[in-house]
Amino acid sequence: MKKLSVLFKQVLRVAFTPPPAIRAAAAVALLALGLAAPAAHAALNVVATTSDVAALAKTVGGDDVTIITLARPTEDPHFVDARPSFLRHLSRADLLIEGGADLEAGWLPPLVNNARNRKILSGAAGRFLAAEHVRLRDIPATLDRSQGDVHAHGNPHFLLDPANAALVANALAEKLAALDPAKAAAHRARAKKFSATLDGKRAEWNRRLVPFRGAGVVTYHRSFDYFLAAFHLNLSGTIEPKPGIEPSASHLVALTAQMKREKVRLILTEPNRPIRTCTRVAAQSGAKLVRAPLMPLNDDYLAFIEAIVTGVESALRPE
Repeated sequence: MKKLSVLFKQVLRVAFTPPPAIRAAAAVALLALGLAAPAAHAALNVVATTSDVAALAKTVGGDDVTIITLARPTEDPHFVDARPSFLRHLSRADLLIEGGADLEAGWLPPLVNNARNRKILSGAAGRFLAAEHVRLRDIPATLDRSQGDVHAHGNPHFLLDPANAALVANALAEKLAALDPAKAAAHRARAKKFSATLDGKRAEWNRRLVPFRGAGVVTYHRSFDYFLAAFHLNLSGTIEPKPGIEPSASHLVALTAQMKREKVRLILTEPNRPIRTCTRVAAQSGAKLVRAPLMPLNDDYLAFIEAIVTGVESALRPE
């Protein structure tokens, strides 16, 4: 009680001092009593379309960001079923992160328009397109529907190349720094640490896959082109005859014969592809089937790539 009395007397003594001094003295007294505290620095509200960009945002943003991911990791990111909660999250977002290169073109634009959040509109400060920070592969020379469901701007699965993940992480750090200057140094430091760790892991993954350099691989869709190129593996063919086109019996017969001729030992596919078709091609060709995630199942990008490298290494290792 004696302490309380002294503190209140300090406030009363400045009763006739100029208003700024009154406020300052009162604040000191109240802080000492524990009745007031400095305002906490609010975390940025970040919405990520897919779990790969979400994992990088969490790595770079740390506890200074709150992240909501729209697409489930097991969904085909081209075709995502919109849920009512999406609009609520987008309406409150300080930053929207998308892969880009038309990956979300079929479902994201109407959601952004209906969210009525000017901060995340195309070209606004709160919008980040990861594809703008990497060199895209498989850009078609001409657009022709007879080629199947091709992406006009290139293959959007670029984060399966770890080198691209480092580029995107560093660009994300700059975006977060611009939106939250008070935390700029922390964002940049986390991105730098991630890049250094990733450099070490890339060296390790390359050492493990060097014995299989040049090996042929068949995929269902051209989802793993960046991964194959990053680790010097060759795409021998796809179970789809063209992107988005289901395989015919004649195509599968021809593919199986080709795999036998070229001694292809690995089929690499996402979990959401038709398992019966993939299993049949593997059995008839003698190749091993590895079902690898296209997106991280959590916010650990390094574990995501590690799982794919481990599956490929195991399948290609001689028995």
